[in-house]
Amino acid sequence: MSSHTADPIVTRATLERMKRDGEKIACLTAYDAAFAQVVEQAGVEMIIVGDSLGMVVQGRESTLPVSLEDMIYHGACVARGARRALRIVDMPFMSYPNVNEALMNAARLMREGGAQMVKLEGGARVHEIVHELALQGIPVCGHLGLLPQSVHQLGGYRVQGRERETAHAILEDARGLEAAGAAVLVLECVPAALAREITRAVSMPVIGIGAGPDCDGQVLVLQDALGITPGKRPKFSKDFMAGQTSIQAAVQAYVRAVKDGGFPGPEQSF
Repeated sequence: MSSHTADPIVTRATLERMKRDGEKIACLTAYDAAFAQVVEQAGVEMIIVGDSLGMVVQGRESTLPVSLEDMIYHGACVARGARRALRIVDMPFMSYPNVNEALMNAARLMREGGAQMVKLEGGARVHEIVHELALQGIPVCGHLGLLPQSVHQLGGYRVQGRERETAHAILEDARGLEAAGAAVLVLECVPAALAREITRAVSMPVIGIGAGPDCDGQVLVLQDALGITPGKRPKFSKDFMAGQTSIQAAVQAYVRAVKDGGFPGPEQSF
């Protein structure tokens, strides 16, 4: 796979077209300029500057201690390394408790952190916030299923939506987020069958992580994909560094596997 730096810049319209055409969207996290450049050159359409940096960069137990300043700093680093891929920056824990604070903080992520889209977790409780952000010209990526910022409330890192009621609630939340104006949805740790149903039910692109093979695209934490995660690697990830001679080759192998449907397989799905 050649360098993709000459390819056109990825926009929301690009992702919507890819969904319509059944072309898989490849996404990875990145937290600095060097890795942003590596993943962009491998051909990802999207880079998420995730609050997962709390664990993989800062060595914390969860994403909860990550601050808005942390996200702005890492977002700006990634923006200097990636020019073509769409950059999504996470709104960290308690940075969107109400509409006004969400607007102010999202504006900072875009102005100072180089975000082209912001990502926030939750369903019905964030619909009004998503609607107001979209009205103000701030593109929003929703996040349903396992919500790392609510990990203590959920009782740990567990698959969500296994029961009929919770599955239905997640589906309704996805429809509600789209109606509120969300542009993209990340689905984390839900059964593959539910992810398939949600992906078909909404017109916005759905990006899965531990959500089976039928989403419009896939995302992994970069450190998981390179097999260098501190602690236990999640079941839904895969070490793409195995058998490769360089990080670039490993990231290209990930992008290829997403594009041709080889990842995720049954062993990375629920």
